[in-house]
Amino acid sequence: METYTIKDIARELGVSTSTVSRALRGSYEISPETKRLVMECAERLNYRPNPIALSLKGSASRAIGVIVPQIANYFFSQAINGIEAIAYNQGYHVIIFQSQESYEREMANVEQAMSRKVDGLLLSLSSETADVAHLQRVLDQQVPIVLFDRVSTELNVTKVVADNFGGAFAATEHLLQAGRRRIAHLTIQPWLSITQERLAGYRAALEKHGVEFDETLVRYGTFGPDEVGPMVDELMGFDSPPDAFFTASDRLAVGCLKALRQRHLHIPADVSLIGFTNLNVAEYLDPALSTVVQPATQIGQIAAERLIDQIERKHRAQPLETVTIPTELIVRASSMPVLVK
Repeated sequence: METYTIKDIARELGVSTSTVSRALRGSYEISPETKRLVMECAERLNYRPNPIALSLKGSASRAIGVIVPQIANYFFSQAINGIEAIAYNQGYHVIIFQSQESYEREMANVEQAMSRKVDGLLLSLSSETADVAHLQRVLDQQVPIVLFDRVSTELNVTKVVADNFGGAFAATEHLLQAGRRRIAHLTIQPWLSITQERLAGYRAALEKHGVEFDETLVRYGTFGPDEVGPMVDELMGFDSPPDAFFTASDRLAVGCLKALRQRHLHIPADVSLIGFTNLNVAEYLDPALSTVVQPATQIGQIAAERLIDQIERKHRAQPLETVTIPTELIVRASSMPVLVK
């Protein structure tokens, strides 16, 4: 395959190579129309920047560190796809680390990324991370950070998140409208932003429909495969057991589905079930799993765009803010209303 350069794009469009270079970097000095023409031409010619050559021109490494709890997690794998797509087109390497839900490992990942002199960090906090001092030290070294999905309010950085409150509200309201009143909520560690936001949405929907919040129906845990069963067993042993489960992730929902089946309960006839993420197999489960869709790829893309903007434009970059991406409720068989004969 023939390799094209910035000179080829400049020749094709009749502009200078410096104009093409600035347009590819998203420089504010170049008009939106010129940027569009340059990007279209670059795509047509299959132009790809050479990160090594770019790094030799200055002190920047043209590398971004990405730290996620688990690459095998469907949400994070899709987010990484979005990150890599943006980074690749902007001429950046992506170095991926996984914390395995460990605070200690997350700190080690950060140190390793910094030792490789990354230009910036994209990070989603581990389930054990309550103290973010290690990230503040990175910011103190003038290395930008963008947090996504699991974020911290203690850091003055851009955060890219799904509408966790709205998604949880929609899921809980759907169960209430289907006639459910004893809705259990299985979630992860209480100090995480996504836990707090989804719990708030769950509680707001109960309040709207006049259903009292029952703290005994909320269970906190991890993503461990053997942890869900005992939670479900305990809840279903109540004198007034749950008639529905809303879980903070589809992985928890799958564990919940298994545990309910082991108790010979029928879904949704006996108990309704709804998750959060939209695993790629959710619609193929039996019954097909209702879920709230997190736009993982879009979250990754926006997070990468914001980080590169901070790296390249520095003080002229977009303001630090929280970017909230809408979620979508998909209703499938696992939470359909049960017709009473």
